Amino acid sequence: MDSLEEDLTCSVCYSLFSDPRVLPCSHTFCRACLHGLLLASHNYSIWRPLRQPLKCPNCRGVVELPVAGVDALPTNVSLRAIIEKYQGDSEPRAPLCPEHPRQPLNMYCVRDRRLICGLCLTVGQHQGHAIDDLQTAFAREKQTPSLLLARLSEHRWAQVCELGEQLEQEKARCEGLLRQDRQEVAQFFHMLEAALARKRQAYLEVLDKALAEVSRAYDPLIHRVKELQEEQLDLVSLAASVEEEDSPLVFLEKVHMFKERVDDFTSASLPSALNLSVTPRAADYLHRHWAAVTLGSLDEAPVPKVCCCARCGSAAAKAHEGPSQDSYRLRAQLLLLLLLLLLFLLSSLCWLGVAQFNRGLREELFTPIWDWMESSYTVTEVFVLRWSSHVFSTVEMFLQQLTAFFITLTSPLDPCLLFTS
Repeated sequence: MDSLEEDLTCSVCYSLFSDPRVLPCSHTFCRACLHGLLLASHNYSIWRPLRQPLKCPNCRGVVELPVAGVDALPTNVSLRAIIEKYQGDSEPRAPLCPEHPRQPLNMYCVRDRRLICGLCLTVGQHQGHAIDDLQTAFAREKQTPSLLLARLSEHRWAQVCELGEQLEQEKARCEGLLRQDRQEVAQFFHMLEAALARKRQAYLEVLDKALAEVSRAYDPLIHRVKELQEEQLDLVSLAASVEEEDSPLVFLEKVHMFKERVDDFTSASLPSALNLSVTPRAADYLHRHWAAVTLGSLDEAPVPKVCCCARCGSAAAKAHEGPSQDSYRLRAQLLLLLLLLLLFLLSSLCWLGVAQFNRGLREELFTPIWDWMESSYTVTEVFVLRWSSHVFSTVEMFLQQLTAFFITLTSPLDPCLLFTS
């Protein structure tokens, strides 16, 4: 078939011959192609009048066309018939069924919307299905798209558009809320960072002050020790120079001066080693006071006063340290304990002397004492409930002070000791 199609193809347009015409040289071309060649050919000046020359594209020979031109050339009737038969045979045939060999798919299954063969309808998977001719089904459904399009009314379009606008508005609203939340979150955490930065800076400033206190406490002592070291080195050098002196008078004078300096050096008191205690330590303080700090109370979170005092508990170190809140609470607790003990002693005395008073005098003296004891007990109970959270952190100090208090019960009580700083 390919070679036949090549023989039926015009050598000018490379398509099947259309209205084939035969030249005097027996070569055939399409009528339209010959017209194009005639317009593009050159005129020969020596050619006879009323005759049109044409150069054949195949044999390159110049032929003489009739006076009427290309339309007067004879038609290749046999070639045209062959071309028409070839075009009829080359029309597309119905495809074959993939399940039943050599069976054409010439029926349309309405249910499955596909082409089937006769065996598919009788013995295959499409038994009992409604069938139709493909072209008939095509013509019947040709108007279906326009009918379906008519169902898409303007009201429906308005509903869809309104829904689209509503969704866009809701999306914009949600995005606005989320952007606002994003700003609030950023502002909130910025405030937290600022508060933490302030607390951090305050704590670091306290530690810097403590470092300055350490420097003020140790630097004079270190400077004094270095002076003593330099003095002893000078004395060692002086001793060497004295030993090398040959003049008796000068030697005796240097020995006397050396002796005085050695006496002064050895009699000078050495500075005592200062052992400072840093309180409170950061890890313990942060664990005790910052573990329960909430975000809302971050600005009220405590910052300690770091003290560097001598561990020996000297009066100077204590004065430098200053009274702390724990010491105030401890003194208040000791004062209340003392008051309770005094109340107990007074009540005991009252009960011991109850036999020596008459009933009227006993009621007159004991009733105000009993009322006073009840009010004192109420105040004590309120105080204990209020400061119960601090009792556990000061148990060790409280026990030490309580022991010292009971030791001093036998001695006269000095109230100033409870309030001195």
